[in-house]
Amino acid sequence: MRIGLTGGIACGKSTVSAMLTELGAHIVDADRVAREVVLPGEPALQAIVEKFGQAVLSEDGTLNRPALGSIVFGQAERLRELEAITHPAIRQRMREQMEQAERLEANPIIVADIPLLLETKQQSSYEGVIVVYVPHHVQLERLMNRNGLSAEEAERRIGLQMDIEQKRSMADWVIDNSGTLEETRKQVQQLWELLRRK
Repeated sequence: MRIGLTGGIACGKSTVSAMLTELGAHIVDADRVAREVVLPGEPALQAIVEKFGQAVLSEDGTLNRPALGSIVFGQAERLRELEAITHPAIRQRMREQMEQAERLEANPIIVADIPLLLETKQQSSYEGVIVVYVPHHVQLERLMNRNGLSAEEAERRIGLQMDIEQKRSMADWVIDNSGTLEETRKQVQQLWELLRRK
């Protein structure tokens, strides 16, 4: 069973992902895979260098993220060119990791942790979507506290993603993470038991 896991910035998706791991879920983490596919020797890194030039490489041959960021930041066309290289590589690697988990275990529950799952319209690839939810004011407060941001900067970052209420409305299951850690854990446990019975 393949499930998508998403949420908004500062909603606690990593916390829920860790709880699911403890219960026995196989987590495939899009952010981790995104870092792996641009390591030296990877085809995606080679393609990035061919598209954007040697300046995006550090002296040790790794991707120079600030240099690449300065090229694509605010340049929609250049960002699309980068995503046309990285997104297929990330999805392919995630598929491989899911298939490997399915070969190693009978009927595993695989959770694909994808921050922009709904924005990139990947939900149809999964049998259901979990959204980790907190109300906007909680999201704002947590992001300001976590990253030391002003209210304006925190609002701007939140605004780059789909509205959390919209994400909540598109979920098959919602984990409300606005209470205590114990309350979140109880919801995750109940959901896990539900998934095990499916």
